[in-house]
Amino acid sequence: MSQTEVHVTIGGRNFDVACQVGEEQYLLAAARMLDTEAQVLVDQIGRMPESRMLLMAGLMLADKTAGLEDRLREAEDRLRAQGDELRALRDRPAPAPEQVEVPVIPQSVTEALAELAARSEALAEAVEEKATG
Repeated sequence: MSQTEVHVTIGGRNFDVACQVGEEQYLLAAARMLDTEAQVLVDQIGRMPESRMLLMAGLMLADKTAGLEDRLREAEDRLRAQGDELRALRDRPAPAPEQVEVPVIPQSVTEALAELAARSEALAEAVEEKATG
């Protein structure tokens, strides 16, 4: 694979860096991250030797990366624990069926209600006839 040179600026200093063709965007993104850290140093301390600036910026970036790796590891551990819990719940046997008694309305009550409904309808018709007629 062929190489190309990319121009980057870190801490106000210019560098030409070689990379594989197609990897330019990754290099530029990494250089931006390093430049952000270097700029903090330049703003706080001022001018310093290039090697010291790059070393300090690299260490600051490595510190942030280590913190993110710790957080990632914790998140992976939590995810693994939740996955284990989910598998345990799925593998647990289903609970035994529970018997539920449903009250049954006696036939005599159903018949009485039907009779009351029929009488109510007859009364309503009679009232309607008297009102219209």
